[in-house]
Amino acid sequence: MSYSIDADILLYDRNQEDSHFDSASRFISKRTNDPDLLCMTWPSIMAYQRNAKHESIFENPLSPEIAWSNVVNLLNRPRATLIQEREGFAGAFETTPSALKVRGNLRPDAPVATILQQNGVKRIYTVDSDFRKFEFLEVINPL
Repeated sequence: MSYSIDADILLYDRNQEDSHFDSASRFISKRTNDPDLLCMTWPSIMAYQRNAKHESIFENPLSPEIAWSNVVNLLNRPRATLIQEREGFAGAFETTPSALKVRGNLRPDAPVATILQQNGVKRIYTVDSDFRKFEFLEVINPL
């Protein structure tokens, strides 16, 4: 079985000032020995990178070096891999339920969902309930 983690969980794991920090850190720590395969997508990684360093979002944003080392450490786990678009992504995106109806801030979720679907990943851990629009995904809020 495989799963993915959305950028929001990774951000909570690094923001010690947030009320979700402890829960997110425990969740991420438990994934180290998870027998399931962690499948990360570039869109989620880039969302984490963009937001973790953003001074308007965090009182103490991460430096670019620390934000990137967090990604490298996550991907270097024994049961982690990076997945990406496969051939036919545009067609898959068009036929992904709800993908073309998503607008505004929800727009970044659709490519992530399509990449997960193309790679057979059916579970995502996130606090973003908008992923529930994609019927093929099991959406779990671990916090």
